Amino acid sequence: MSSKSYKELTQDLSKAVGTLRAAQPGTLDGFTAMSKAAMEPGVLSAIDKELMALSIGVAGHCDGCIGFHVKALVRLGASYEQLTETLAVAVYMGGGPSLMYAADSVRAWEEFGGKI
Repeated sequence: MSSKSYKELTQDLSKAVGTLRAAQPGTLDGFTAMSKAAMEPGVLSAIDKELMALSIGVAGHCDGCIGFHVKALVRLGASYEQLTETLAVAVYMGGGPSLMYAADSVRAWEEFGGKI
């Protein structure tokens, strides 16, 4: 049994971000524009960019990052092999604490319906 639900976490964070957006629309609109521009497919695919974002989230120990980027990877059709290879690099770069967040990423993958 998982100690946290990434579906619930992303839903809760989305609500909280919405509240913050209402209070600080300029900042949040700017962040949204930056996010869209950075994640737009170019030389790197949308999947490549989401894998990079997940790796940084794992190394930075960010549960919200894991939830949102794994959810996007499942939606984009990333493979389990792409996920786990990315997590191996994140663990290499972040050490033991990143291994714990990499394991959480696998749980999030399963929770969002990703195929193993």
